[in-house]
Amino acid sequence: MQTDKDIFNLIKETYPQEPREEFVESTSNKLKQRARKLNRKKKIKRFPIVSASIAICTLALSWFFFYGETNLFTSYLTSLGREEKPQSIVNHQDPLVFIYHSHNTESFFSEAKTDDSNQAFHEDRNISLVGERLRQSLLNKGVNSILDKTDIMGILEEKGLPFSQSYTISRDPLNAALEKNQSIKMVFDIHRDSAKRIDTTVTLNGKDYPRTAFVVSQSSDFFEENLEFAELLHSKIEEKYPTLSRGVLIKADTSKQNTYNQDLIEQSVLIEIGGVGNTLEEEYRTVDILAEVIEDILRNEPY
Repeated sequence: MQTDKDIFNLIKETYPQEPREEFVESTSNKLKQRARKLNRKKKIKRFPIVSASIAICTLALSWFFFYGETNLFTSYLTSLGREEKPQSIVNHQDPLVFIYHSHNTESFFSEAKTDDSNQAFHEDRNISLVGERLRQSLLNKGVNSILDKTDIMGILEEKGLPFSQSYTISRDPLNAALEKNQSIKMVFDIHRDSAKRIDTTVTLNGKDYPRTAFVVSQSSDFFEENLEFAELLHSKIEEKYPTLSRGVLIKADTSKQNTYNQDLIEQSVLIEIGGVGNTLEEEYRTVDILAEVIEDILRNEPY
């Protein structure tokens, strides 16, 4: 069976005026990224990726021979995404959402029995309960999800690793889940902020709700896709519940070391739900709204 590399070597051998190496590499990357996206779209009946690559490369050969420019091929790549809007994938039996917690013992003053944000951690009564509430709320709306319960902080302690390595540890179960479940469309790493309650809380219809903040890493190869996804989440919440969202926060890491694992999938975001001064009861209110927004996106956006 021919690999992507074999196909591109064939193109280079067939066309005597060999294209620039950087163009070949760039085109190869675009094809692989597009193939991955196509593989995640359930409305396409899982035709083999190799067949798709051969069809695309056949067009590429024609382009090399007749045109020698990037216009036609770029237009074709773009046209692959212009498909009719699929039927809703809600109520799909396979998991569509992956939920995890890189800082799984993050807790709240009310649960940790402290007023020191640096000490607000708890082995059981922590942010993982918020993730469980999101999983259940999504399930009630017909959206299956995976909630990863890996004890990230326990692994750090066991291996003698610093807190800064938490995203490295949480990357393994996320990567394994994505490889095993091609149906996953969205990934959420859920945290609580350490900011003061006055900054993380809003009152709507007489009840207090923790505000959301969507964090995107600028270091990720999927930065633009993740940013678009975060902005969509923010706008959907803002439309129905004004001021509940604090907006989208872009984190720039000049060392390019921390992507918050957002380089693994196009729709991935870190969410700060409320802060250390909020309560679990309040957290659940906001999570139920988040589930509502996620279900709405899955039902109406083209996947």
